[in-house]
Amino acid sequence: MAETHVLMERLEKAVIRLESLFSDSHRSSAVEYEAVNGVSGGVAPYVEAFDRLLNGSVAEFLRNSRTLEGDVKTHAEMVRAAFQAQRSFLLLASQYQEPQEGPVASTMSMRSILTSGQCVSLPPPPPPPPGPPPLFDTENPKDEATASRSALFAQLNQGEAITRGLRHVSDDQKTHKNPSLRAQGPPVRSPTKSHTPSPTSPKTPPRQSHSPVLELEGKKWRVEYQDDKNDLVITDTELKQVAYIFKCNKSTLQIKGKINSITVDNCKKFGLVFDNVVGIVEVINSRDIQIQVMGKVPTISINKTEGCHIYLSEESLDCEIVSAKSSEMNILIPQDSDYKEFPVPEQFKTAWDGSKLVTEPAEIMC
Repeated sequence: MAETHVLMERLEKAVIRLESLFSDSHRSSAVEYEAVNGVSGGVAPYVEAFDRLLNGSVAEFLRNSRTLEGDVKTHAEMVRAAFQAQRSFLLLASQYQEPQEGPVASTMSMRSILTSGQCVSLPPPPPPPPGPPPLFDTENPKDEATASRSALFAQLNQGEAITRGLRHVSDDQKTHKNPSLRAQGPPVRSPTKSHTPSPTSPKTPPRQSHSPVLELEGKKWRVEYQDDKNDLVITDTELKQVAYIFKCNKSTLQIKGKINSITVDNCKKFGLVFDNVVGIVEVINSRDIQIQVMGKVPTISINKTEGCHIYLSEESLDCEIVSAKSSEMNILIPQDSDYKEFPVPEQFKTAWDGSKLVTEPAEIMC
């Protein structure tokens, strides 16, 4: 808003300045203009036309804007001041006679009028050099590019005439119609296609070897990078401890006692046997996993895993199985001194029952 008020003040000062210049400094010029041009009252026709504009649509705009108040009213006052400044300028310009000969400036500088009260005539511009301007400068690469584009567009605009300069090729010169040409050598490849030999694909970097880990770090058992180990055992367990099994392949781990949670991550062909877990057993990003529960576990989660077989005990039949983005999952339930296998659905169907979505396993996958 401060900038708006400053601008309005500048416009008001411009109007006052122009009106002062007109009333004090150019009365004699007005009389002379009226005598020469036969204009009564010192108002030129274009000033009268501008007055009709002010009294018409401009006045209506100002009247409607003032009723709205706020920024609209402020903007209207700025417009009014600008139109008044323009009228003062036109009125001042009408008091000067047009020179009899020689070019003058088509417009006058408002800044010169406001600061000095004098109108400045600009000297005529120098005549243009003879002849048409050059298309490009041979020493300027940018101009050369412009000329090249111009030449290209000129060729494209020829239409059908662009083919007149092509040389006719007879049938005996065409490879696909002349068997003798095909016998002379291999076919010429199209220049529009790139035949640069593809670089040799990089070889798969050798698998980085890591030292196997089986240790208790604080409250976490770390079992990592175990390969072909079927005798891994954790015995000294406590309820507050967790086990994290990572990157173990073709191995089997037994966890005795009661532990808080177990996570199997990025393992392949891995077997896990445990007694009791009070939290959750989670299998993620793995393949061909077998889990056997000897005691109890409330929840087993399977995510992004291909192939997971879970053997439940009589005590863990109330376990909840949560799966996502996984396949080939089977739960084995003890029955008659043996286990019966039940597949976990991988595919579901969803339908709208009129009030909510209902999702159920697809029968073909159960």
